[in-house]
Amino acid sequence: MNQSIALARAGIPVYHAGLIGEEGDFLLDICRQYGVDTSYIKKLPAKGGHAIIQTDKNGQNCIILYGGTNQMQTREYIDEVLGQFEEGDYIVLQNEINLLDYVIEKAYERGMKIVLNPSPFDSKLDACDLTKIDWFILNEIEGGQFTGRTEADEILTCLAERFPKAKFVLTLGENGSVFFDGKQKVCQEIYKVDVVDTTAAGDTFTGFFLASVIAGKSMQDALRLAAKASSIAVSRAGAAPSIPAMEEVKDDTESVAC
Repeated sequence: MNQSIALARAGIPVYHAGLIGEEGDFLLDICRQYGVDTSYIKKLPAKGGHAIIQTDKNGQNCIILYGGTNQMQTREYIDEVLGQFEEGDYIVLQNEINLLDYVIEKAYERGMKIVLNPSPFDSKLDACDLTKIDWFILNEIEGGQFTGRTEADEILTCLAERFPKAKFVLTLGENGSVFFDGKQKVCQEIYKVDVVDTTAAGDTFTGFFLASVIAGKSMQDALRLAAKASSIAVSRAGAAPSIPAMEEVKDDTESVAC
């Protein structure tokens, strides 16, 4: 949900799809508050998926997930939603739902641009044909789990060899972020701020980065905008409320050559 909100806050028309539980009306309210279209969200008579987020004194978080309705999608529901979209439309996925392999397959058949954040990283990804992914946006821990490597350059090289048609963005915490497409590499430093809460940092980064890509910006500009937006988010408490609007994000830092 927070990635959808970040995309909307960055000025992109967003439709959020998924299943909420009997207590989930407030999620619809939050999405609508920030400009996310909720037409494809359905409510089930069950407990919704949710997270327990613990934040330490340094603003770092530990998240415990409960799947709930996130694990109750059907093929019929997926077909109904994807039938509303067409070639060239973007679909942003995480590994928090069931039937992820089916979603990827059907989105690929429709010619959609598939963006995957493989979080949480687990064995469900083994069932997915990840050669159909256009963009991987992942952190260094997930990159290490994918490749068995720990250095950013080695992670990106391994990923590019494994998925040669994809593009990659690897986030490195306080060390910034890196774009790699097998040939071009672009690095971006972070904006240094007083960290309050990192809960929405990754989602904010993803939303603003993709908004720039969709708008046709260069990779340098996309990483720069995403870094600024996520720095604003971590300086505030909470998840969705911490995500800045586009007008708050000023592009005043430089990319760093790798």
